[in-house]
Amino acid sequence: MPKSRVISITNTAALIAAGAILTACGGGGGGSTATPPTSVSPPTPPTSQGPTWTQGVFEPASTFKDQCAAPRSGVDIEGNSFPDQQGTLLEELFWLRSWTDETYLWNDEVTDRDPAGFSDRLSYFAVLKTDAVEASGEDRDDFHFSQSTEAFLAARNSVGNPGFGASLAVLQGSRPRDIRVAYTEPNSPASRPVGGVVPFPRGTRILEIDGADVVNGFTTQAEIDQLNTILFSPASIGETYAFRVQDTDGTIRTVNLTTEDISRKPVLTTSVINTATGNVGYIMFNTFSPFSSEEEIILAMQTMQSAGVSDLVLDMRYNGGGLLAVASQVAYMIAGPSRTSGAAFEQLVFNAGAGNVNPVTGARNDPIPFYNEVLGFDSGSSLSTGASLPALNLNRVFILSTGRTCSASEAVINGLRGVDVEVVLIGNTTCGKPYGFYPQDNCGETYYTIQFQGTNNKGFGAYADGFVPSNSTANFGVRISGCQVGDDLNNPLGSTAEGLLAAALNYRTSNSCPAVSSKTVSTFVGNKIADPLELSPEAEAREFFLRNNRDMSMPE
Repeated sequence: MPKSRVISITNTAALIAAGAILTACGGGGGGSTATPPTSVSPPTPPTSQGPTWTQGVFEPASTFKDQCAAPRSGVDIEGNSFPDQQGTLLEELFWLRSWTDETYLWNDEVTDRDPAGFSDRLSYFAVLKTDAVEASGEDRDDFHFSQSTEAFLAARNSVGNPGFGASLAVLQGSRPRDIRVAYTEPNSPASRPVGGVVPFPRGTRILEIDGADVVNGFTTQAEIDQLNTILFSPASIGETYAFRVQDTDGTIRTVNLTTEDISRKPVLTTSVINTATGNVGYIMFNTFSPFSSEEEIILAMQTMQSAGVSDLVLDMRYNGGGLLAVASQVAYMIAGPSRTSGAAFEQLVFNAGAGNVNPVTGARNDPIPFYNEVLGFDSGSSLSTGASLPALNLNRVFILSTGRTCSASEAVINGLRGVDVEVVLIGNTTCGKPYGFYPQDNCGETYYTIQFQGTNNKGFGAYADGFVPSNSTANFGVRISGCQVGDDLNNPLGSTAEGLLAAALNYRTSNSCPAVSSKTVSTFVGNKIADPLELSPEAEAREFFLRNNRDMSMPE
């Protein structure tokens, strides 16, 4: 029901009214006849200062949308006119409250607080979340944040992605630091040979940058910020740095690298491994985005089908996610039509009040199927939209994983388990992100709040502590078949000598795992330096979640 509105009288109005009463009660002395008081009309009450709070009663969020204390004017960088109208801070807070009640996944776990008790929108938004924790002790909602809409649009429309083309593994973020090269993008500064030598082979350790000690130096916050910027997010194209590095054989050398516009290649490498018990396919799949990921993974699967592979090793150890529709295609190509026909790849679960409607888009919340055809994400693709996908028709699949196996990658694992394809996990616990959101702007701030959870054909989606190999020493997570194995940075990706792939091939024939050692650790590829002076965990979570959100996009 609508909230009641209370008309309040300001202090000034109250004093005026009190003065009128005193005048009316005053009288002269003596026996003179009193002059009848002049009739005074009561003052007109001021207009309401905004909505009032009634606990548990929520007006539609649309009532308060775009009612801004400081409205914008003009257009944004995408050419869209700002929808802002003059409003108040209180209306912005009431919008946050109603929007949370309508769309937040755990809206029944949010304490309803009076917005009038808050002096700014960010402090109020910060409390509009669940306080529940998972079995591991981690917050259930670790991904509740916002950023300026200007920054959001700038990132979304960024043309250049300056970098060296190297993804890094931070084995130790505090001094003495140990930062290694995990892999490099093809034809990038990090992989392009100079004088016949590849600048950054896998496993290369970074010792110095421009003469500054990376291992034991960079001690102040400003210096750590500078180091993070150089390694993970260079500001512009054309920056040149001298790196002193150590190869896995102990050789120390210096290489000069200049930043370029880097594009990620979704499928890094493929191979067909001939064994006495049949051909085994290997695909290194690093991202479900950009749009070219659809074509690349389909072509890789076609190669596997043509080779008649009896098993597949899908290497997603560094795959943070992306397009959920492509994840569905991947799962279909592994499982084939007999297991997936009529089944749901993923069902989005919203809060209990949403019913069968997506509360964000207003569309019917139908399950996402196992897509069995080319969807046509990339207009320049060699594949015809609507063409049938290849299918390997496998009863099991080996997936190589680390803590960077996230989001859409986990959806593949969960989706396959939903149709009884055995997933054998080789590596380490996945990141644990069955959730997603739709970024929402209001009055110049873009808010991110968890709005849905993905579940499989069996209705399962409770893997917030990740999927865990069965022999793992981890105490939490969803335990599935497989082996805990540390990322092997001493051997090339795709080599049968590389630790994770070797363990998968061994498990395939012996159903056994290598011994778990102290070196069986999870590497965090792309993380910033984990120094006590570094970014807060909240800032890290924001950055990671933004990079790895489930992308619900479909071809236009």
